[in-house]
Amino acid sequence: MYTTLFFIIIAILVLDFALETYLDHLNGKNVSLQLPDEVKDIYDAEKYKKQQEYFLANQKFGTISGTFSFIVMMLMFFLFGFSFVDNLARGMAENSILIALIFFGILYFANDIISMPFDIYHTFVIEEKFGFNKVTPKLYVMDTIKGWIMTIILGGGILALLMYIYSLTENYFWVLGWGVMAFISIFMMMFYSNLIVPIFNKQTPLEQGELRDAIENFCNKVGFQLDNLFVIDGSKRSTKANAYFSGLGAKKRIVLYDTLISTLTTEEIVAVLAHEIGHYKKKHTLIMLTISLVNSGIIFFLLSLVLGKYSPVFAAALGSENPSFQFSLIVFGVLYTPISTVLGIGINVMSRKNEYEADAFAKEHGLAKPLGEALKKLSVTALSNLNPHPAYVFFHYSHPTILQRLQNLNK
Repeated sequence: MYTTLFFIIIAILVLDFALETYLDHLNGKNVSLQLPDEVKDIYDAEKYKKQQEYFLANQKFGTISGTFSFIVMMLMFFLFGFSFVDNLARGMAENSILIALIFFGILYFANDIISMPFDIYHTFVIEEKFGFNKVTPKLYVMDTIKGWIMTIILGGGILALLMYIYSLTENYFWVLGWGVMAFISIFMMMFYSNLIVPIFNKQTPLEQGELRDAIENFCNKVGFQLDNLFVIDGSKRSTKANAYFSGLGAKKRIVLYDTLISTLTTEEIVAVLAHEIGHYKKKHTLIMLTISLVNSGIIFFLLSLVLGKYSPVFAAALGSENPSFQFSLIVFGVLYTPISTVLGIGINVMSRKNEYEADAFAKEHGLAKPLGEALKKLSVTALSNLNPHPAYVFFHYSHPTILQRLQNLNK
């Protein structure tokens, strides 16, 4: 049975890689040399050529790095690399929880080190070539170290807690595990900007002036209580602009990138925030959180069905005679891939619908034109792909394309 399971795992990985490769191929073929009418007022021929070059450079890079990762994964399965790492971990500890932590720690750091040259190339060559990169070597090293520490503390802590719960009760593991992850998800959603973001970026309250007055006037107009309005120093890493909404209830917060403020006019920034407030008013945040929690519950339930009963088969499929929690997680993760893909498509469809509704909220308050202008400027500054293939959009885009949003705003 374990031989059949092994080839099922390989088949899923191969099919997933083939699907992604085909979608990338379609997306690459969809590149158009003709500048769309909707952006002719801000894109000239030179800028559009640069956008096309940036897209093709990233696509080529993604193909190479993705193929490399796929080959490494295949080698790990065919050469029983997971069993080898498990034996290393068992030679360092006897406690099952500690063995699992060492096991995943080795895999995490090995993967990070192997993929680091690709990340460095993308940051310091591709992003640098097109004028986006602001990361210094020192900042890159500091970010990497901080990321490692956070993964050890948060990732290791959560894994240890879940394994401890499983050791106490196998029957109710999925309920308790789901409860723990739901609590962590909600907690992080509320306090991410307060606890995690400051580790990497500096956030300061938006100073008094024309922009803050305009934002507060709009919030008062639509009945949106806003106590936390911050600016983040995104320019220390990239020239790309952004804004985001985080938190729930009294902890809700709007964060503007300093690059956004330097790129858009006051009215355009208000329009962008109107879009974000539209998400809150339409309860999109709560809806997507609920879907995420339900999805998490399904994962834990299915995982609980296979953890104990099929652990020996899972271990054998990975070339080991030692059933373990970590082997079950790896095999389950692969087997869940088709389900995850289907659910991901559904979530993306709903997310794109939410984006249209948030745009409509801004439009209802007379901000269709400035929002459209903001989207154009942000697209130009980020060299966004203007003509992604519909199939690629269907599978991967959580937002409608820039042209779809502009056409919808102009109706």
